[in-house]
Amino acid sequence: MVTFDPNSKCIRCGKSSLLTDGVTGEQFCAKCGFVISEKSQELGPEWRSFQKDSGSDPTRTGAPTSLTIHDRGLSTVINPQNKDASGKPLSASMKSTIERLRTWDSRSQVHESADRNLRQALNELNRLKDKLVISASVLEKAAYLYRKALEKKLVRGRSISAMIAASLYAACRDTETPRTLNDVADAANVKRKDISRCYRLLHKELELKMPVVDSIQLIARISSKLGITEKTKRYAVKVLQEAQERKESAGKDPMGLAASALYLACIKNEVSITQRDLAEAAGVTEVTIRNRIKALRESEL
Repeated sequence: MVTFDPNSKCIRCGKSSLLTDGVTGEQFCAKCGFVISEKSQELGPEWRSFQKDSGSDPTRTGAPTSLTIHDRGLSTVINPQNKDASGKPLSASMKSTIERLRTWDSRSQVHESADRNLRQALNELNRLKDKLVISASVLEKAAYLYRKALEKKLVRGRSISAMIAASLYAACRDTETPRTLNDVADAANVKRKDISRCYRLLHKELELKMPVVDSIQLIARISSKLGITEKTKRYAVKVLQEAQERKESAGKDPMGLAASALYLACIKNEVSITQRDLAEAAGVTEVTIRNRIKALRESEL
């Protein structure tokens, strides 16, 4: 496709008769034939999603870069199938050459010990994603925090599993994703004490500012384990909202508050449930629930 540009003039004959070839990218004069440029840069997208019949292939643009990949997805990937572009099997000599190229390509992607450390940590993060059912945005935040810790050499001398678990917990806190420290510790198979120590280190050295955990978000989590009805959950939310207005929930464990509000809601709606069941579902003790109930009764609607 050839287009005409009326605003441009030929630098040779001085006439406004420049044409652009959309296939080759050449810009030339229609009068004297002088080639102004041989290449043109297309600033728009390579494909358009609404052009279904134009033959455009949106997969050619490739996957977006991601912090959850150790090289951000910019490395070369050699197809493990020993076939050429037409689908025919490679010859024996070419197959040996490709195998050697794959080996050197894999070695070239890891230059330093920090790269190996990052690859191992992000593989562990990908494993935790399936266990904790974490969204992509939380994973990106966790990978970003771990990369920052790696730049400041906070990982040196510490467990990679504990540091990546602490980064994931910090990302969950920052994005207000309801995942407790015990959940992360169980999924990562790391002691809770080690993760909390690494989390405090990240919080101090990276100067993180974490929002306060909202106990209302934890009601659905506990209710799903015990099969509590929606009516009871709504009443528990009202109890916690009233407690927050009275500022009686300040400094209290959010999980204990949510379990106590659910217990009061079950009593109000005549749902048979014990404090022990709520304590096991919330991961707190029965004493904590009894102590929180005393304060919540005053704010009960």
